[in-house]
Amino acid sequence: QVQLVESGGGLVQAGGSLRLSCAASTQRFSIYVMGWFRQAPGKEREFVAGIQWSGGTTYYGDSVKGRFTISRGNAKNTVYLQMNSLKPDDTAVYYCAGTRRGRIRYSDDYDYWGQGTQVTVSS
Repeated sequence: QVQLVESGGGLVQAGGSLRLSCAASTQRFSIYVMGWFRQAPGKEREFVAGIQWSGGTTYYGDSVKGRFTISRGNAKNTVYLQMNSLKPDDTAVYYCAGTRRGRIRYSDDYDYWGQGTQVTVSS
């Protein structure tokens, strides 16, 4: 079983930046897409960004397009989410996830999940 561990969350003022990291417990796992989701209190889990593990094609949710960037690390088991121009509406628990084969924007299709990291943006 692949384990995912997120880090990098915290408290930041509006307009600031944070970079989230996600490390998988192994470099040998069959992944189609690594993604980031977020969930704010009282709201459904929302797709933030995804990256195809082979080829590097990226996908973004409409609310973060142009502000967030997903990328892979040099090690074959890491993925990052660079978040710029943060807004209070970005406040949520952010989850790293992986799918072996599924619809990129749908959380139900993801096989592996991290424990989440809190991001809080103050106004």
